[in-house]
Amino acid sequence: MWGEQKRGIHVSQAELLCKDGCGYYGNPAWQGYCSKCWRERIRKTETTKPENGHHGDGGFQLTFSKFEEKKSVEKGRRSSTMKRLFWGTPSPPRQESSEIQEAALKAFQSLEPGDFPGFLKLLRKPTSQRLQSRCTAFLNTIEAYHDLPVEKQSDLVQDFYQNIAVHFNGLPEAQVSQMMEHIEKLIMTRLHKWVFCHDSCDDEQKDLTLQRRIKSLNWVTPQMLRVPFPKCGSDSDPYLPAITAIIEMDAKRAPQDKLICVSKCSQNVFQALALANSQPANADDFLSGLIYVVLRANPPRLHSNMNYITRFGLPHSLMAGETGYYFTNLSCTVAFIEKLDGPALNLTPEEFSSYMQGRRMPSRPAEGDSQRRARENREQLDDLKKRQEKVDQGVRALQEQLEQWVRSVQEKVDEVTAQSALLENHLAESFEKSAGNARDQSVLVLRNDASHEADPGETEC
Repeated sequence: MWGEQKRGIHVSQAELLCKDGCGYYGNPAWQGYCSKCWRERIRKTETTKPENGHHGDGGFQLTFSKFEEKKSVEKGRRSSTMKRLFWGTPSPPRQESSEIQEAALKAFQSLEPGDFPGFLKLLRKPTSQRLQSRCTAFLNTIEAYHDLPVEKQSDLVQDFYQNIAVHFNGLPEAQVSQMMEHIEKLIMTRLHKWVFCHDSCDDEQKDLTLQRRIKSLNWVTPQMLRVPFPKCGSDSDPYLPAITAIIEMDAKRAPQDKLICVSKCSQNVFQALALANSQPANADDFLSGLIYVVLRANPPRLHSNMNYITRFGLPHSLMAGETGYYFTNLSCTVAFIEKLDGPALNLTPEEFSSYMQGRRMPSRPAEGDSQRRARENREQLDDLKKRQEKVDQGVRALQEQLEQWVRSVQEKVDEVTAQSALLENHLAESFEKSAGNARDQSVLVLRNDASHEADPGETEC
């Protein structure tokens, strides 16, 4: 039945790109724009707000203009104060010698890709003292002002990325990206506890809402989503590695480490699709498989993790490349799940409502030979487990009886030993008494003999 129905999930490459046509990937969190275009739109909106407020009579316009001017000056003063906190006074920075800069760049250039421990070792060297001091100052300031709104913290972190990238200007672009990934990991690993799921936003509430939504869709089957599955030769879910990878994302602290989990999940989805199809998977198959994985996994704090990546991740990781493509599809997956309805699953509104209310459950597919053998093996294992438990109980009972018998034998041995000791003492006393009597009798005999020898006349008479 499912094979005859058309797919309800469809996405084109153009729908994944930025709405401004810049060529980078967009994101539903930025209303379809990439991070660069979205921030530019926000800045333009903030600058045009005072112009939109000039309406009404002249007196009101004059008063409002003075108010906006004063507000702008105050805002500029606060911005300057924050910049001084982060970057120091506007005095000319101390220029490093060209030899020190070249030595530092050569050391960073010798690093292998992904060698974060090596990057930390180089950061402690005297040639990297200025870079280390800037990172430390930024971390200490963010921790001191951790009560700032999370969007303000995001802007400060992104500005820090742009300013610190100048330090690696002498390196090729690919190595600059690698160094910035190390900087991001260094900064965000320490700031994670301050900025993740911040109190100034409603990420926690949205996490709970999304988790309840995914839990209410636990009846959705792969056939409804048109997810290809291997027809035979597999007893387990081929998408299980992808499910594990997306769940592990919450345990990571750096945005790039979370993106690595997203990439692993997506790559495992493509591998599972390759097992089911002889042809390469298309974008619709991949999106359907990713939706199935998210529904099965119900990842913890998914909304917070995605917002954390968009707020504090490096822009080039989200705007282009493999990680950008995977993350954009994950964002589309979450948006699809939040708006999932009957037509997307080839269901009527009545059928979709009955499934959501629990009045109807999808029919299970026919059991194949491999599934039947797996079920029989599980039953045999359960039976063996029960038998093993009975044997263990018998062994424990026999061991208790043996220990009790050993204790009773030991008690009898102790009792016999005590009686033997008493008998030995009694025999010794008796022997001493008999020996004493024998000695007394011997003494009497000797005395009698002696008396007879001393008086022979009396004997003759």
